[in-house]
Amino acid sequence: MAALATFHRLFIANRGEVAVRIAKACDALGITPVFGVSEADAGAAYLDGRETVRLGPGRAAGSYLDAVRVVQAARQSGCTALHPGWGFLAENPTFAALCESHGVTFVGPPAHVMHLMGKKTPAKQAMRAAGLQLIPGSDGVLADVEQARAVADEIGYPVLIKAESGGGGRGMRIARGSGEVAEAFADAQAEARAAFGDPRVYMERLVEGGRHVEIQVMADRYGQAVHLGERDCTVQRNHQKLIEESPSPVLPEAVRAQSLAAAVEATCRIGYVGAGTMEFLLDGDGVLRFMEMNTRLQVEHCVSEMRSGVDLVREQLRVAAGHPLSLRQEQLELRGHAIECRINAEDPSQGFRPAPGTITRWQSPDGAADATGSTVRVDTHVSSGYRIPPHYDSLICKVIAHGPSRDAAADRMLVALSELVCEGVPTTVPMHRAILASEAFRHNRYDTRAIPGWPGSPGSPSRPGSPAGDRPA
Repeated sequence: MAALATFHRLFIANRGEVAVRIAKACDALGITPVFGVSEADAGAAYLDGRETVRLGPGRAAGSYLDAVRVVQAARQSGCTALHPGWGFLAENPTFAALCESHGVTFVGPPAHVMHLMGKKTPAKQAMRAAGLQLIPGSDGVLADVEQARAVADEIGYPVLIKAESGGGGRGMRIARGSGEVAEAFADAQAEARAAFGDPRVYMERLVEGGRHVEIQVMADRYGQAVHLGERDCTVQRNHQKLIEESPSPVLPEAVRAQSLAAAVEATCRIGYVGAGTMEFLLDGDGVLRFMEMNTRLQVEHCVSEMRSGVDLVREQLRVAAGHPLSLRQEQLELRGHAIECRINAEDPSQGFRPAPGTITRWQSPDGAADATGSTVRVDTHVSSGYRIPPHYDSLICKVIAHGPSRDAAADRMLVALSELVCEGVPTTVPMHRAILASEAFRHNRYDTRAIPGWPGSPGSPSRPGSPAGDRPA
């Protein structure tokens, strides 16, 4: 396939599994990928035969998070475009603007849109204007404790005080009564300042009962947008997703149709370009309420790819190169059910402690279809002999199963996990197998605060699909 107009060389400003994923899309489009690597990643087997540029030391602050160094590396290696992947600088509007100002196309939304969505208050205001429902809360950031207490008294307890620039569960505190507001406010501010350099906080009513649902959208620069269905990401630990699936097994059909249409409208209204994900909380009354928008490719994008047949990374590159979307909503067909398990190098028996080290033997599961037609896809950057650095996220593999039904996909996943071999370091495979085999998972008796089927996890609701979890990430 001929290279896209204006793109011949693309800089991958990331590492590991997502870097491999981006490179595969580049290969399919005739684009030469150039990997930016830290000293800790320089000898990884997934880079064999690839063009690389050393960014700096193993610590991310001196390599993958050094915006000036990354852009300089992209320029000096002759790249006209840059893909940030996820994490690191992927949602940094200053970095996106820096790329553009130096003649490097940033594969993602415009910097001003990223800035809008990165701040929770303007993001919520934009989504409200587009017709999406929000969680009741403060109208903007809170000026002081007195205002926080007044808002809490108005919307009702319990409340959640959250960092304006936050994410990943940091800068969040719960107040269950008026007497807890002052301490929660101060603690949230302090953590927000330390984690994000921004002490501003806002407030939402704590919805104690919820499923985490997100909608995948894709848009071009000509005002066209589509959705690729929704994903359910309710199975979480410490606000980090463990299992994602599509479609959501508990989302009412009427709510699904209305929300998908509203998400596309909102995407167009804010001038979004590229792949994005809108995150929602499905409350106990069946109302889907907007939380935030992630302005990047998601780890779990594979789930939507399996159901739609659309290569989201390839579509990202096409859109960034100035091409219109290659498909229309009426052309998209979402088929069957897909489930993804994120496999981390962590020891579940030791409080999920990260386990850097050498994988002495690795074998991916067989992806062939079973009797039901269910198949498996494995996205990974590891192989036998791979050394897991201690500096980064512990994700080593994603296993995605697709089948004609939820049970068929879950059964196929269990077989795949039993076939996966990873010797030398512990992994979270035992936890994932326990979850998928549990009655709680199979009958939807869980929420964001409970890991179904895993010992020590909080109890599950008493009725299928009844959400009772704390606010997810």
